[in-house]
Amino acid sequence: MRIEVKGRHASVTQAQREQVERRFRKIARQVSELAQLEVELSEQHNPSIAQPYVAEATLHLKGVTLRARAEAADIGHAINCCEEQMSKQVTRHREKRRKRRATRAAQAAFGAQAQA
Repeated sequence: MRIEVKGRHASVTQAQREQVERRFRKIARQVSELAQLEVELSEQHNPSIAQPYVAEATLHLKGVTLRARAEAADIGHAINCCEEQMSKQVTRHREKRRKRRATRAAQAAFGAQAQA
């Protein structure tokens, strides 16, 4: 999986890039190598916002795009929350695909028995 880390209204440090790669490594094992993950880290410069740091992740898979967004008072916590949301979505997507594949296999086996 290719990971691209961007910054909006803030510069992205090497430590933040490493944290993103470390946290999203679990997701990388579950998806194809052709998948592309875009993580955008931003800071809102409005003093009335209690949680100014935002992490947005977009995962482009074959045929589907998954998105997660998290806000926090600390950029590290925003990255962690975003990864948890994305992990849940990837797990749900994989289970859905497995269920469809099993259903199709069962239908094909039933169809073959009915014709015989």
